[in-house]
Amino acid sequence: MRNQQRTASSPSIADAYITVEPFCLGRWIGQKYSLSSAPSVRGGSEGGRGAYDRGGCGGDLDCRVAVMLADTKEGETCIEKELFGEPDDPSKQHANINFEKYNNIPVERTGSGFPEPVTTFMNPPLDPVLLENIVFARYISPTPVQKYSVPIVAAGRDLMACAQTGSGKTGGVFLPILSTSFTSGPRPPPHDRQATGYNIRRKAYPTALILVPTRELVSQIHEESRKFAYRSWVRPAVVYGGADINSQIRLIERGCDLLSATPGRLVDLIERGRISLANIQYLVLDEADRMLDMGFEPQIRRIVQEEDMPGVHERQTLMFSATFPRDIQMLAKDFLKDYIFLLVGRVGSTSENITQEVEYVEDNDKRSVLLDILANELKGALTLVFVETKRMADMLSDFLMANSLPATSIHGDRTQREREMALQTFKTGRTPILVATAVAARGLDIPHVTHVINYDLPSDIDDYVHRICRTGRAGNTGVSTAFFNRSNRNIVRDLKELLHEANQEIPAWLETVAHESSGFGGSSHGRGRGGGSRGRGRGNASCDYGSSNFIKYNATKVCPME
Repeated sequence: MRNQQRTASSPSIADAYITVEPFCLGRWIGQKYSLSSAPSVRGGSEGGRGAYDRGGCGGDLDCRVAVMLADTKEGETCIEKELFGEPDDPSKQHANINFEKYNNIPVERTGSGFPEPVTTFMNPPLDPVLLENIVFARYISPTPVQKYSVPIVAAGRDLMACAQTGSGKTGGVFLPILSTSFTSGPRPPPHDRQATGYNIRRKAYPTALILVPTRELVSQIHEESRKFAYRSWVRPAVVYGGADINSQIRLIERGCDLLSATPGRLVDLIERGRISLANIQYLVLDEADRMLDMGFEPQIRRIVQEEDMPGVHERQTLMFSATFPRDIQMLAKDFLKDYIFLLVGRVGSTSENITQEVEYVEDNDKRSVLLDILANELKGALTLVFVETKRMADMLSDFLMANSLPATSIHGDRTQREREMALQTFKTGRTPILVATAVAARGLDIPHVTHVINYDLPSDIDDYVHRICRTGRAGNTGVSTAFFNRSNRNIVRDLKELLHEANQEIPAWLETVAHESSGFGGSSHGRGRGGGSRGRGRGNASCDYGSSNFIKYNATKVCPME
């Protein structure tokens, strides 16, 4: 069986690869084996696990059976369903993006010699295998960030971009990286003095590294990488804290070409001698400002500057951030070379895409009002309910379930498996109501949310803007509802001003409370991160570059670039 070649639908990949992906029942771990005779090929018959000359699980019975299963039409169909979903699967759709509004998004760029944007995925030419995967994923045409980032990355340029979660930036990075990787083939590991014999076969040498702040976001990025790497030699892998490290070690031993990781877990695996960065060609820092906010700068600098990663001139570096205060500017200065700066505006402003409603609700009336609102929702519509505490998240989801409303919750005390299951059932519509704490939900890209309800209002206007911008994505419309009472007076002036700027209706009672609170000190003034001309504290809701090297961009009327 190992000497047979798999028939592919594309002539360019026929007789080239055996593919092993997770089978329908989730029993098999995804692996890919090339039959090339190159010395760097994996999947040799000697049964080594993870080596570049005999990688994969050559002698592993389960993996050989998985190859046999995947090498059937039924297995292939099942794999594609698992990766790309059914045509009407709402959790894996990209075809219903409102491209009319997408095409009107302003995009600015600075730098020298930047390539022209593309209008289709065929230009610049992408690898035929990758083009088929794009079709499988139902990507119709490039989003604005992809139109600019794909040719920039394909040209080998470093990039620093301001673009929000949900803009298609992940595809804008993966597409050119994987296309080049598919064409050039796997790289042999460099000489490693610290790893010899069996140890070098067990150590992973990824060629692309994506660093992100949270385990939920890294899992989402990994799922996207699996789609685009389908039927290729590239093996995506993911490592993050909160999960069993030994299981992750076993997975990366089987192959790790494109690694998505959180900084802390990656440092741990480097210290254990399980991962080397000496082979890195591409470094991606996603949500860079959030990683610094969470205190990861020492780990990031160690990973990039103190380990065996190639220097800034020997790799390509791509950085995405919502804001660019001084610490991010210093990071860009140290990590990037001759980079292009790309600013992609929000997909429509809050005034166009999100209808904001504010209702006066006392605490003891919130549950009954919530039931009334949810009773009028369309069947299957995804509703995200924000609360302040973990205990309230569980209590409220239990209350909704007791009232025959399918709901689930996500917060920091739930296990990683429970969090992933909650997100999966929410995205697929099995439990279309997700009760979440703000911390647990930050960084998540949840498409097709139609309604955001602030059951508990935050005390900071930045957090309010971040929350409501979970809806109205991809050029589509959404609704946000806020439960307000006098305990929220500290946010009232900022809230009133935001509603006014977004051309939203301001209730008379809110005007009254704002007037009463004029001496209360009721302006949160945000977190003031990074200084500059942020005004009114919506610091994280704008991209502001306090240096002549950066564009100044006022986004007070738009959703934040998460």
